[in-house]
Amino acid sequence: MFTSEKGVVEEWLSEFKTLPETSLPNYATNLKDKSSLVSSLYKVIQEPQSELLEPVCHQLFEFYRSGEEQLLRFTLQFLPELIWCYLAVSASRNVHSSGCIEALLLGVYNLEIVDKQGHSKVLSFTIPSLSKPSVYHEPSSIGSMALTESALSQHGLSKVVYSGPHPQREMLTAQNRFEVLTFLLLCYNAALTYMPSVSLQSLCQICSRICVCGYPRQHVRKYKGVSSRVPVSSGFMVQMLTGIYFAFYNGEWDLAQKALDDIIYRAQLELYPEPLLVANAIKASLPHGAMKSSKEGTRCIQVEITPTSSRISRNAVTSMSIRGHRWKRHAIILSYHLQF
Repeated sequence: MFTSEKGVVEEWLSEFKTLPETSLPNYATNLKDKSSLVSSLYKVIQEPQSELLEPVCHQLFEFYRSGEEQLLRFTLQFLPELIWCYLAVSASRNVHSSGCIEALLLGVYNLEIVDKQGHSKVLSFTIPSLSKPSVYHEPSSIGSMALTESALSQHGLSKVVYSGPHPQREMLTAQNRFEVLTFLLLCYNAALTYMPSVSLQSLCQICSRICVCGYPRQHVRKYKGVSSRVPVSSGFMVQMLTGIYFAFYNGEWDLAQKALDDIIYRAQLELYPEPLLVANAIKASLPHGAMKSSKEGTRCIQVEITPTSSRISRNAVTSMSIRGHRWKRHAIILSYHLQF
């Protein structure tokens, strides 16, 4: 780490300590434009032995619990890199050098599992019904299946998935590690639209590293440093895929493609059905060529809208045309009998 970069981080550490509370919103707004600071913080996080790592982790936690939305997102952008550093150190069994990173991850987790009143959060998600239209489909285009889904929805059989309440954790162990990390990645994915390009790049790179380290593909990717296998869970890989899918359509096509291939590679080795299903579904839905999407501006996932009636061929057979043909035939027969 260069002296100039170290000076940028030290200035950032001292500046926040003397900042009056009334200036916090303006400070938070201007912080996201300091690209030199962000790159310097990444280098600090990537050096487990750095003397600045502990104060940086402490300040990032202060940002997160400040209640200021911009400061919270500033901390969130480093989450993929923090997770990778923790897993890499854990895989090397040198857990003492990851103490401050572990404390930061636990602090963010314990803040996210409760609401402002201190009550445990219970997240819910209603699985969409095919009988109701959306930007992805129209029920009429599905045919007889829509009738079945409609009948089920009228009986109130829509499925709701719940997550939580999650228990508070005082330390990360082999038993609860991926429960905590999967939830943290879920929180990161919920704020994907606010994440800068450097954070999406970090996400793609750490997903590749986690999946191939310790396996023959590591030599193909030419990743150095960690040579031990990094354990992963099925749910954690699914959360990785959520971020990767977003990165595809937001300026990181090449890195996301590499990460997707590596996740499929690892999921096949682990025989994990859920990430294999999601990853292959993403791969099948991708366009043949790389997306030329801008890294700035509106961020979205492109979908193909179901054709409307105006786009249907005029030669298509419909119930209206069948009835019209039948009445036309009856009219011809009737006129024939009247003539004779």
